Amino acid sequence: MTFQETHVSSLFQAFSRYFDIGAAVNPKTLVSQKDLITKHYNSLTAENQMKFIEIHPGPEHYTFEDADTIIEFAAQHGKKVRGHTLVWHNQTPDWVFTGPDGEPASRELLLTRMKEHIDRVVRRYKGKVYAWDVVNEAIEDSHDGYLRSSKWLELIGEDYIAKAFEFAHEARSRRDSVLQ
Repeated sequence: MTFQETHVSSLFQAFSRYFDIGAAVNPKTLVSQKDLITKHYNSLTAENQMKFIEIHPGPEHYTFEDADTIIEFAAQHGKKVRGHTLVWHNQTPDWVFTGPDGEPASRELLLTRMKEHIDRVVRRYKGKVYAWDVVNEAIEDSHDGYLRSSKWLELIGEDYIAKAFEFAHEARSRRDSVLQ
């Protein structure tokens, strides 16, 4: 008996009055787990394909192909997409935090890079992503700290979180055309 032949109710349909049912996906699972994903989930989140290091590995270099694959799959199958993630202490390439002199980037340079990245990514997927994880895991896991130690915090300061949300709001609110 194949997965499609089983008589298990769709999870997202069963709980549609209460909340969405989400799954973390990647281009490979969209193929290998297509039946499971299309039957049971109505919200998809990219595992890594929208993280800074994957989508923006170098200055002026963006790789949208894998994220686009997830967006296209969702559109074809009537699924929502949650964007994950714009700013994170992990999986951000070193170049982001390095100034032109090889020293740590200045606050101003890092804020400019953050804004440009957020603007480009959010505008590209405007109308295709229903929610963004703007800042991921900013709170320290232990009881010893308040904010997680990160290069964002070290080089910008605590307001890096507020700035990321400000930039995401600006990008989402712009009325211009979507970037390709």
